[in-house]
Amino acid sequence: MQPRRTIKSSSTSRLSWVWHAPALIWLAVLIGLPLLSVAVLSLARRSPGGETEWVLGISNYSRALDPLYLWIHARSLLLALATTLICLALGFPVAYFITRQPSAGRRNLYLFLVTLPFWTSFLIRTYAWILLLRTEGLINNGLLALGAIEQPLPLLYNNFAILVGLVYTELPFMILPLYTALERIDRSQIEASSDLGCSAWQTFWRILVPLSRPGITAGVVLVFVPSVGAYLTPDLLGGAKSLMTGNLIHSQFAVVRDHPFGSAIAFIVMVGVLALVAASHRATREHSELRAP
Repeated sequence: MQPRRTIKSSSTSRLSWVWHAPALIWLAVLIGLPLLSVAVLSLARRSPGGETEWVLGISNYSRALDPLYLWIHARSLLLALATTLICLALGFPVAYFITRQPSAGRRNLYLFLVTLPFWTSFLIRTYAWILLLRTEGLINNGLLALGAIEQPLPLLYNNFAILVGLVYTELPFMILPLYTALERIDRSQIEASSDLGCSAWQTFWRILVPLSRPGITAGVVLVFVPSVGAYLTPDLLGGAKSLMTGNLIHSQFAVVRDHPFGSAIAFIVMVGVLALVAASHRATREHSELRAP
């Protein structure tokens, strides 16, 4: 009997590799090779004429630690973190409200409204925010008409405008995974906490937050990662004084033509993003193992 089990296990393992081969090839070609090419290019240097010289070294990474660029990276991280926290604070009650709807039709309607902005071009939605936030925009004109302000507020071409644009863009990516996690929570656990004398705040922290942790983790990754590397929103709403890492990488490739330095910055960002995804995956797996019977 033992040899048959060994043969069966071996054939099952080979079949598993066959099924996983397309995914592994896809990862190697579309992720592994670009990462490798960016890593190799980041070790080269730019010639005075704008050509790439294959003199390998780490000078680009040393240059990336210059205080000027560190401030741009810090601004990107802070704005991405603020975007993630605001989206979490806004998305959690929205997702919970949708799960509390009595009928599937209502839940589907609210989910449709959450995804409705995706039906419009991202560029058009960003320009709509410019019309709202500019000096002669609807917000300033409305406040002036109400007498709430005497001079137009500087709402556009600053970090505030970038934050507003990022929150508006990324909020659905926080709501959807939170909704999926909250929908799976057994209602009886919430009712039991109330029967045992827990307040609404205690139920939130001791029941809802721990049980919805996978959705929170997924939402944080889906919002934080694109916010760090955002390019179009900071470019249109932030102006030249509010550069983020995505704008810096674009300028190195398209304007300055310093491809090695741009590759070094991009590689640093990619390593940081991959580390965040790996940490979130590990946290989600550990949480699932703890909940497993």
